[in-house]
Amino acid sequence: MAGQIPRQFIDDLLARTDIVELIDQRVPLKKKGRNHSACCPFHNEKTPSFTVSQDKQFYHCFGCGAHGNAITFLMEYEQLEFPEAIEELAAMHHLEVPREGGGPARPSGQADDYTLMQKASTLWQQQLQQGPASAQAQAYIKRRGLSPATVQKFGIGVAPDSWDFLLRQLGSDKKIRDQLFELKLTNRNEQGREYDFFRNRLMFPIRDRRGRVIAFGGRVFDDGTPKYLNSPETRLFHKGRELYGFYEARQQQERLEQVLVVEGYMDVVALSEQGIDFAVASLGTATTSEHMQTLFRYCRSVVCCYDGDRAGRDAAWRALQNALPQLKDGVELKFVFLPDGEDPDSMVQQEGKDAFLQRIANADSLQHYFFEYLLAQHDAGSDAGKSALLAEGKALIGQIPSEFYREQLSDKLHSLIGKPRGLKPAPGKGSAARFMPKAQSMTPMRRAIALMLQYPALANSIPQAQELAGANLAGMELLLALQHKILAAPGIRTAQLLEHWRDSQEYPILNKLAMWDPQLEPEQVEPEFIDTFSAIEDQYLQQRLEALERTAKLQKLTPVEQQEYVLLLTALKSRKPRSAPS
Repeated sequence: MAGQIPRQFIDDLLARTDIVELIDQRVPLKKKGRNHSACCPFHNEKTPSFTVSQDKQFYHCFGCGAHGNAITFLMEYEQLEFPEAIEELAAMHHLEVPREGGGPARPSGQADDYTLMQKASTLWQQQLQQGPASAQAQAYIKRRGLSPATVQKFGIGVAPDSWDFLLRQLGSDKKIRDQLFELKLTNRNEQGREYDFFRNRLMFPIRDRRGRVIAFGGRVFDDGTPKYLNSPETRLFHKGRELYGFYEARQQQERLEQVLVVEGYMDVVALSEQGIDFAVASLGTATTSEHMQTLFRYCRSVVCCYDGDRAGRDAAWRALQNALPQLKDGVELKFVFLPDGEDPDSMVQQEGKDAFLQRIANADSLQHYFFEYLLAQHDAGSDAGKSALLAEGKALIGQIPSEFYREQLSDKLHSLIGKPRGLKPAPGKGSAARFMPKAQSMTPMRRAIALMLQYPALANSIPQAQELAGANLAGMELLLALQHKILAAPGIRTAQLLEHWRDSQEYPILNKLAMWDPQLEPEQVEPEFIDTFSAIEDQYLQQRLEALERTAKLQKLTPVEQQEYVLLLTALKSRKPRSAPS
């Protein structure tokens, strides 16, 4: 398919990349035996369970089960799509990403999207300094107490009161005008007339996790309406996934320990002005499960800050509900409610940094707000109320992956209704062992595949393997395909092999087998593999012998079949008895 990234380029890219170096730049690693370790970047922990293998070019966390190669790490850590991860790796090696069939390096039209968005942002920043709306916008910024440093940090600009400022500056031809419209920098009426989407507004660029401008928020600085206007969703911008200020917050410190979630970008900017530089804002939507997943991936503590009125508490409850499936051991969720009519911007300016930080320190715990809200909905003094409380509480608690939080909330729930706790843990949660193949499931075939996957040079140890191509044994086709791939690409590593099967149905089992620990010394690996493969050969010989015996019961064997039968009997008797590896 034209435009696809060639498989050979991906293999070469992985061969050039040292996963230890890649991860160490983002998560400091320590040498531990043949591997490297650290506290996992994908969940919070105090004891390192995240391991990186230089030999296999593969990482695995024994705590949360995260695993993969360099591409997977970038996708998970930086939250990139597969093509973006390839682009990022290629850029590290100063390579251009080729496309099969001469297709574009990126999806059609997207090659210049980020450039165009940045050009718009730069133009608006210039207008803030010397455009026709500069004096009015600067006066508004001064009234809001924002310094030039904060304005520069967030790239704040101004869109002039003009119908076609951006169109005139950037829309040099129809292709670019179409692109401006697709990115919602311009709009079109029913008659086809084009005009700027943002006009006479203070402009706040919205950046993705890599710092690229993907959308804008605009706020009036006079009496115009609507007060706030955000970019609609585009191919770059999905409001349910992005958080305003998250990129800027990550730039302030090596690792975020805490994030404060507020409702508007003026709140984020005003808090930053006061030195509280760990605030982020959802963008015209409730805090989503994807938002929470991102936040818990990068920090230990998330504090949601809302108005104390009914609307604020309902928004907090939606955030709590969306956070439940993301609550892992080691993270915490808290809530701060401000006085009616106040927001973080007004509050921090009234009481100052220290007092506002004290509000955060005194935030309500997850358990406190969870039951405060539920008890406001259900009368725990009546049987009907208790029944409803138990039903809703159990349904919500059952979504939580953290065993600690499930037990804590379950105990409290059952104490409120006066019954002993009997809530079962969420299925499949709370045990790192679930990510590893169980010993009893490691058949000789799986063991052989795992060993060859982890030690690709073993493919040369069984030249006779292709003779079993017709064997009716589960996994034989995969084992032979694995051997064929290795022999065709000498020096290939585990990470590259896994990448070859990324989009196949075998990928999940290969990932698990790549994580399995055979607990062998280096000198034991090849003898163990050969012995395991011999067990597979025995299975095939026995299978063929039984097939001939079934045939003999129905009809006389041909001379050729009779000769094969005798040879099989002799071969099986001459082989040393062995128990299948467990």
